[in-house]
Amino acid sequence: MLFNSLTFVVFFAIVLALHYSPFPWRAKKINLLLASYLFYAAWNPPFVVLLWISTLVDWFVAKKMFVEQRNARRRMLLTLSILVNLGILGFFKYGNFLLENWIGLMALVGVEWQAPGWDIVLPVGISFYTFQTMAYSLDVYLRRAEPAKSFLDFALFVTFFPQLVAGPIVRPTHLIPQFAVPHLATLKQLGWGLGLMVLGIFQKVVIADGLLAPAAEEVFGAREHVSFWDAWLGTLAFSGQIFCDFAGYSTTAIGVAMTLGFSLPDNFRFPYAAIGFSDFWRRWHISLSTWLRDYLYIPLGGNRQGPGRTYVNLMVTMLLGGLWHGASWTFVVWGGLHGLYLAVERFLRARFRGVAFAQTWLYRVWLALVTYLLVNVTWVFFRAQDFGTAWRMITSMFGFAPADAGTPLPTLWIIQVAVTITALVGIHWRMRDTSIEAVVSRTPSWLLGVALAIMLFFIIITQGSGNAFIYFQF
Repeated sequence: MLFNSLTFVVFFAIVLALHYSPFPWRAKKINLLLASYLFYAAWNPPFVVLLWISTLVDWFVAKKMFVEQRNARRRMLLTLSILVNLGILGFFKYGNFLLENWIGLMALVGVEWQAPGWDIVLPVGISFYTFQTMAYSLDVYLRRAEPAKSFLDFALFVTFFPQLVAGPIVRPTHLIPQFAVPHLATLKQLGWGLGLMVLGIFQKVVIADGLLAPAAEEVFGAREHVSFWDAWLGTLAFSGQIFCDFAGYSTTAIGVAMTLGFSLPDNFRFPYAAIGFSDFWRRWHISLSTWLRDYLYIPLGGNRQGPGRTYVNLMVTMLLGGLWHGASWTFVVWGGLHGLYLAVERFLRARFRGVAFAQTWLYRVWLALVTYLLVNVTWVFFRAQDFGTAWRMITSMFGFAPADAGTPLPTLWIIQVAVTITALVGIHWRMRDTSIEAVVSRTPSWLLGVALAIMLFFIIITQGSGNAFIYFQF
């Protein structure tokens, strides 16, 4: 079920009505749980079974692990949880990828091996809820948290529909306690939630799908080289598209949860105003970057074992972060480039610490520009379907396009992308050190009403095809 669909509007109205009906709190939680299963089943009903498996395994494992005193037995229980979760994720998401690479490896050594067809449908959002349930088991194992006291609360944590399929990836210590006691939104929270929903769907439907997606699809769908300008405009269009698509989902999810009286963590903080690559990852997909930091980078040793090991840990973390996004080597390269950026940034920061120029505004402007441009280079590998497309785009972007390179973008689309991206980056810089809440608090109510009405008007008139959110495939 898509947020940007009439079906969801009806679904949400029914959920809201039931949540504010005079039922006991337990009955309301059961309603939310059933609604969450229905929300997920709208894509493919049998895959609800996978949610049940993860829920049951992690519930019983955490209970046993918490009371078990023998370290060997606790490690065995944690291993069971990880194997089940990663096993399901690996089978559905990476099975075909591993099979294709195995066939390629056999071919390199002269063995022709024909594999049976791998016709497996990828369950929507499987990477998100897998990481969420794994965080629960890991937190209990590390004694960071106690198991949930109520199975209903835990099952709702795993399946809570606003953020089920594309995040934010919520920590158990953040969400489970909210289910333990009755939560209803105040009138102010209800207004905030509805406003965030309008903003999020506007980002998705109007900006991502309406203004930017056509140019990105045209350029990345080209079979031959495109010109220098078209390559950059197509890449910039995708950079804006993926932000507005993904941030639009997160904003809508936070808004939906708020209308029900629950809080979800921020997932984006204006990342295209980042000054440096570590700053970028403090602003982009925050729930994933902090998950990778806490459950992968730090357990690997973090920065506690010398510079060399730190660079290795950074690279391993970002390579696996890239692979989390998709079963393709292009995603691995995307993650590897970010790992390289972070390692080089860390090296240069240590090398030039205390240099006067590094404290000036001119240096910050230069670093921000380099960050934005190099992040856009990585988006090529994220968007390209194969390395051939990525290579054509990179060579064009660096000025090596052939003289007869295509110019697929019409003038209207060029203007559309240029104006939209300029406005988007400008807003990020304007909002870099503040928040939507702070800006809203200083804005007259009538002006907020006008802005929301305009966004709602454009949502309604935009001729969209009800495109799924990009991160549903992850």
